[in-house]
Amino acid sequence: MIEQPNDDAREREYPDPHEKNRPVPRLVLLVVSALLVWAVSYIFLTQRNDAPELGDQRTLSTLEGKPAGAGGAADGAQVYAANCVACHQATGAGLPGVFPPLGGSEWVLAADKLPVNILLHGITGKLTVKGTAYSGQMPAFKDKLSDAEIAAVLSYVRANFGNAAGKIAADVVKAERDAGKDRKDPWNGDEDLDKLKQ
Repeated sequence: MIEQPNDDAREREYPDPHEKNRPVPRLVLLVVSALLVWAVSYIFLTQRNDAPELGDQRTLSTLEGKPAGAGGAADGAQVYAANCVACHQATGAGLPGVFPPLGGSEWVLAADKLPVNILLHGITGKLTVKGTAYSGQMPAFKDKLSDAEIAAVLSYVRANFGNAAGKIAADVVKAERDAGKDRKDPWNGDEDLDKLKQ
């Protein structure tokens, strides 16, 4: 007699894993299709009909920019950033005990000729600003900056950092430069500047 093979072991086995046929959900297909239709229509509906050889329609004067007049805030900001920020900081607050603040400074807000002379000739020695004494030096800018640049930076400082003083014209700077053309030394702090206030 032939024995039947024992299939018990085979029947206890699980089938091999396989991937079921699960299509992409219809909602996902709908969202992707809607985004695709929107993207293509957006590209075609926002297409500009300008001739590409005409560029972006800006004129030469717009690209070159208009020169700011003497005392203009834009020029003053650039001059300030290039020459003053290192000591007086971008906020005009200076460094406590080292460099005086420009905001609310009696020297900045004084009559036009005083801040002009400070920038032209510089300062050395003790200077009192808002009740605090500072000892140090400020360089002279008469050989570095033009009359228009000095007027611009002073006008910028007098209109910013909480200040509300008027602009200084380049002709005021020129007059003070001419009047002090023989001066070689910086102002000696409070001692000399108090005399200029009068």
